[in-house]
Amino acid sequence: MIDKRAVAFAGRLAERGIVIEPVEMDASTHTAQQAAAAIGCSVAAIVKSLLFVVGDDHILVLASGPNRVDVELIAAEAGRPVEMADAKTVKRVTGSSIGGVPPLGHPEPIVTFMDETLLELPEVWAAAASSTTVFGIEPHVLAQLTSATVIRVS
Repeated sequence: MIDKRAVAFAGRLAERGIVIEPVEMDASTHTAQQAAAAIGCSVAAIVKSLLFVVGDDHILVLASGPNRVDVELIAAEAGRPVEMADAKTVKRVTGSSIGGVPPLGHPEPIVTFMDETLLELPEVWAAAASSTTVFGIEPHVLAQLTSATVIRVS
């Protein structure tokens, strides 16, 4: 049975004309390593959705699983200092908890930066609004749907 959060997420996207197929994993997909093991793909194909605070605004960074996001690179791209959002802010802004934050479909649009290394892959996997659900998507489509600025993140 698919997590009700993933069903609601897929429904919100469908209302926008975006069709995804959430997959419920038997094991947690909370971390990139756990997700890759559960899906059976490389860690590089896992999309980490990380929220940063930029003054009163937010930036969502979509990073490849093994890549550690360099905050200074994100700040340089944003043109001002950034810091990682805390769990409460992540939930408020994205509607999801850390470990289940999807790359799109948030309550309000979020400026998005996407790791350029994701575009080297034919398919990537991202959280579908819970820590046990994921969905596959072609990375160029993900970049387009999120209106992401593609940058180096590490």
